[in-house]
Amino acid sequence: MRADVYFSLDVEADGPIPGPFSMVSVGLAVAGRFGGTFSAADPAEHTFYRELRPISDDFVPEALAVSGLDRAALLRDGSDPATAMAELSAWVTRIAGDGRPVVVAYPAVFDWMFLYWYLLRFTGASVFGHSGCLDMKTTYAVKAGVPIGAAVKGRMPKHLLSQRRHTHHALDDAIEQAELFANLMRWEP
Repeated sequence: MRADVYFSLDVEADGPIPGPFSMVSVGLAVAGRFGGTFSAADPAEHTFYRELRPISDDFVPEALAVSGLDRAALLRDGSDPATAMAELSAWVTRIAGDGRPVVVAYPAVFDWMFLYWYLLRFTGASVFGHSGCLDMKTTYAVKAGVPIGAAVKGRMPKHLLSQRRHTHHALDDAIEQAELFANLMRWEP
């Protein structure tokens, strides 16, 4: 059995779903490895970040505003999504080595939905497979013995949280959440 190599993921998007709307940035940070024992990584050591050219004319201004990215600049200077997804896949494959790449995110559903759709749409396959995703919110809920609705950062013990700010910059937030994930994996409540 291959060890899992965890990639903390954060995306920023200009709407609620991929296809009609665009992923405008993606950040990944290596969070650690698990092959029976968890080994945390320095999440700032191995990272991937791209700002992407929008794929449609539709966008929700309030959603785009969260990232602070400029749509005109993305249309002009953003990475081609096919190129960015191929680069992301190659980077993940190289970093994972003989391990199985697994996305971790808080919460995973939004970020995973965009990344998985983009990978399938622009490369034809997901380097994470169809199920290589672990939700930090669920991990916390199970370990803490609380319902999903109570699994919010504001109710978590402070020692689990990263000391980094959540900035809505995809790479900053991927690094921040990698630290949260490592803390959750080591936590024995």
